[in-house]
Amino acid sequence: MKRNSHFLLAGLAALSFACKDSYIDEITPVAPGADSASPEVTVSFPSEGTMIRVTEDVTSIDIKFEVRDDIEIGAIKVQMDGAEIGSYAEFKDYRRAVVTLPYDQLDNGEHILKVIATDLAGKTTEETVNFEKAEPYQPKYEGEVFYSPFDGENLELITLTEATVTGAPGFTQDRVAGTNAYSGSTGAYLTFPTAGLLSNEFSAVFWYKINATPDRAGILVVGPPDTANPSAPNNRTSGFRLFREGSATRQVIKLNVGNGTADSWFDGGDAAAINPSTNKGWVHIAFTISSKEAVVYIDGKVAKQGTFTGVSWTGCDILSVMSGAPRFSGWNHLSDLSYMDELRIFNKALTQAEIQSIIDEEKP
Repeated sequence: MKRNSHFLLAGLAALSFACKDSYIDEITPVAPGADSASPEVTVSFPSEGTMIRVTEDVTSIDIKFEVRDDIEIGAIKVQMDGAEIGSYAEFKDYRRAVVTLPYDQLDNGEHILKVIATDLAGKTTEETVNFEKAEPYQPKYEGEVFYSPFDGENLELITLTEATVTGAPGFTQDRVAGTNAYSGSTGAYLTFPTAGLLSNEFSAVFWYKINATPDRAGILVVGPPDTANPSAPNNRTSGFRLFREGSATRQVIKLNVGNGTADSWFDGGDAAAINPSTNKGWVHIAFTISSKEAVVYIDGKVAKQGTFTGVSWTGCDILSVMSGAPRFSGWNHLSDLSYMDELRIFNKALTQAEIQSIIDEEKP
């Protein structure tokens, strides 16, 4: 230990002589220079055009922004719709401030956020962001438990559930209502969890603009896994499968429903057929399932109606939209390249009059 102490003392002494002999430069202050640039303001949230959707009328958000200056930040003010909601005058890093500002009074409607930064020379930069908090969607119809308008986002509005997106589906401005509709693409589809959607009675309604290529496709499917044939699933003992198949001039909408042990077919033939070569507009599709029957409607008219003993939902945990995948692909009913708009699901069997009322209210 004594020997090590001698080495340490010797090293310190050598370092002291080196510093005195200018072997290591002394720290010299440098003038900051002229304050020539204005502050830079970057708002990361909300960004321009952000749409905030929550189930509450008043919600909280975290406003996030950064301010930089070439010399020194003097002050920062934050305004929401003209009222000051935050101010800052002391900064750990005098050239850069990264701020998260909680705000708990965001109500429905359009809003204007401003972040105003001033440097010590008095130069000011103002960043303005226009965004919106959407009014929470309230179900319009009795028994409505699911609504997706596809207005530029694959979102279910009652529970604010985001779809799981497979592939690259798009949106089209060729729509029935709102701003957009779903546009299918090869290999693309959406899935939603079925929690809260399944009951002894079930209905689905939507608008559909058909693309006959490919010549068959899944449209809506709630089905169980197929453990016996997982690579080409076709287990039809529970849930339902709504799909189309045919030719360039005759596409038939078909429904298959499982009761727990077997499946029933509701194929309307010509009454459920659409001619894509002549019918290039939007068509309204609906189907209902109850404990005694299932019915398929096209443009409010019965395309197929038949007796049924009631649906089983065993193993049915996902809803597929615009494809049979991943639960009903054994017959190649894969992604649909058609358009879909205004998809609604109900926990009751709609009457024909109720379906017609929805059509009359929504039709383009």
